Amino acid sequence: MKIELTAQQKNAQTEFRAFVNEEIVPQANHYDQKEYTPHKLIEKLANQGYLGAILPQEFGGKSIDIITYGLLNEEIGRGCSSLRSLLTVHNMVAYALCKWGNKSQKEYWLPKLASGEVIAAFALSEPHVGSDAKSIETTATLSDNSYILNGQKKWITYGQIADVFLVFAQCAGKPSAFLVEKNSPGLLIKPISGMLGVRASMLAELHFQDCIIPQENLVGKLGFGFSYVASSALDYGRYSVAWGSVGIAQACLEACLQYTSQRKQFGVALKEHQLIRQMITEMIANLKAARLLCYQAGYLKQIGDPTSIIETSIAKYFASTTATKIANDAVQIHGANGCTSEYSVARYLRDAKIMEIIEGSTQIQQITIADYGYQEYMSQPTSNVPQKLLARM
Repeated sequence: MKIELTAQQKNAQTEFRAFVNEEIVPQANHYDQKEYTPHKLIEKLANQGYLGAILPQEFGGKSIDIITYGLLNEEIGRGCSSLRSLLTVHNMVAYALCKWGNKSQKEYWLPKLASGEVIAAFALSEPHVGSDAKSIETTATLSDNSYILNGQKKWITYGQIADVFLVFAQCAGKPSAFLVEKNSPGLLIKPISGMLGVRASMLAELHFQDCIIPQENLVGKLGFGFSYVASSALDYGRYSVAWGSVGIAQACLEACLQYTSQRKQFGVALKEHQLIRQMITEMIANLKAARLLCYQAGYLKQIGDPTSIIETSIAKYFASTTATKIANDAVQIHGANGCTSEYSVARYLRDAKIMEIIEGSTQIQQITIADYGYQEYMSQPTSNVPQKLLARM
């Protein structure tokens, strides 16, 4: 079966690529070196409607389909993984509110998120809690008509400039989700710098010291924080990261095709050497495979198939590990040039490694995917299960 984009999706892809080539690619290395994303660039992203890409039109969003959203993430990721990370976390919060927020929360926040008037960040990770997200240590205590938060969040993407955070905390032993505005009393924001990759994503630590927020800032119900609010948002986050990883791989391939066509060694262009052609071949094949897995996950999401969640994990796992492999080969092909800030492949390699860590590490995806494989195997009719295995049950 051939996967064919609709005319509308192709037009959107062309628009995304033109925007990235004009507004992002020329300065992406500079943003990385300065560890900063200009406000004007975020404004341009908002003016294009990309910050409200998945939101319904009734709230000012573009209401694009999930495949088109994937294409957007690929193109932004091809240009700058840091900026794609903003697209990810902002839309994760928007999606969570759209799905789990109450009427007043939707009416107040979603139009602001769609227009970019408000920038949102996703605050789950903590100094002592990463993959084991259910064990968050931040607490929320109900007092009169307010919740009081205490604890710390870390590695919060665009936490330095976000206007509102979707914060996860334990409330009476129940993981719950809360909206916390940046000017809330008791919230201290500390910038994080010196990261390996996605350096322009303006990470921050959040310190809650008797931070007071209104009771109505609870998102969903008490105890819904992880199993419902965070899980649904993280699924969208993994989808975004998967496509962003494809974008990194595509950028690496394009850089290598150009470099090997121009660079000469032993009297001929690099592309004439067989080992270079082998590396290019593996890049092309693995890139296409990663993109197809993303298409599959997107299609299943579009039709509401429950297997879309595991297929998204598979896509994220393969695309992120593939991006790291391709980026590593891209640096190798560029030689010493690839180890300098003059060539983007060094940034691609650093950013690709981050893709293997965020929104569920490579190892967490391996556990999840293997568990799914065993569940599928055991759900087969007993006649298909080897008798030796049955005897052990």
